[in-house]
Amino acid sequence: MSRVTRVLACAGLALSVGSTAVLAADDSKFALVPGGPHPYFSAWEQAGKDAARDFGLAAADYKVPQKWELSQQNQLLESLLSQGYNGFLIFPGDSVGTGSTAAELVANGAPVIAGAGCLQDPSDAAFCLGTDTGNSAYLGTKQLIGALGDSKRIVHFTGFLVDPNTQLRIDAVQRAADEAGAQVVQVIADIDAPEPAEEKINAYLAAHAGEVDGIITTAWVPAVVAANALRKIGDKRIKMVGIDHDEVVLQAIKDGFVTGTMLQNPYGQAYIGAFALDKLRSGCTVKQDAPLMANALTAKFIDSGTAFVGADGVDNYVDAMRAATKALFDTFEATYLTCQ
Repeated sequence: MSRVTRVLACAGLALSVGSTAVLAADDSKFALVPGGPHPYFSAWEQAGKDAARDFGLAAADYKVPQKWELSQQNQLLESLLSQGYNGFLIFPGDSVGTGSTAAELVANGAPVIAGAGCLQDPSDAAFCLGTDTGNSAYLGTKQLIGALGDSKRIVHFTGFLVDPNTQLRIDAVQRAADEAGAQVVQVIADIDAPEPAEEKINAYLAAHAGEVDGIITTAWVPAVVAANALRKIGDKRIKMVGIDHDEVVLQAIKDGFVTGTMLQNPYGQAYIGAFALDKLRSGCTVKQDAPLMANALTAKFIDSGTAFVGADGVDNYVDAMRAATKALFDTFEATYLTCQ
């Protein structure tokens, strides 16, 4: 097999990665299915198109349930199977409830990879490819605490409780705070959508801004809303560490209202996930001695990468995402798969 260079579009910018040239099955028709509409997953659409082009797939289509309801996601997955889709990258609508549908897909010859969030073991997913969300939240909280003075009162704004990552993040933030002698004065969850985030974050800061020193946000929409709220307040005393790469958050870092953000790698999850699905369909298997990690949900976890960027790195934030994707992709097959 020869070495080739492919170009990935990562967050709208070109990313050169080395890989092993392979002959993909031209009947590989994959679906990339989040739990519902959310800006985090928008990168999956372009990643699927690029994967289909680069690996000769029939399709790697981004398919989104209309609402964040497990029943809608399960119905969509079953419909896609009946339409001839034969491999699935799924963000579980529920870490347990999605498991039976994943088992049905696999039983019908369609491999499943959990993307961006994991299924609870035991599951039929080949593995889970996503951010080590607990570690990301832990590292982000440590960055926040390092930016605070003697007073370390923190409020935590986070995502949907049905998201399997949310409890991991809550636990990690608390652990980092406990280690540093900081106090998590409030956790506000179930706000990873514009309306509840606007309502609860603005109300909390209106009543309690003087009682907190730092904000940690571990979901996309709360990060955007909190960054805007701090800009409206205009007082840079409260420090904040966000998550993801929304332009509102990045600009708030540049302007000094936000300390930094923890990047994830949704593009890499979908691109490498589609590559791996094609390998699994062609007869490859996950190596018995693959260096899979364990988290609270599964023992079959692969970290797609995370990195903190502050004011000194925000203009080149995509470099961190580029590096994470390239490092994982270059060695993925040799590290995790056995192929004949």
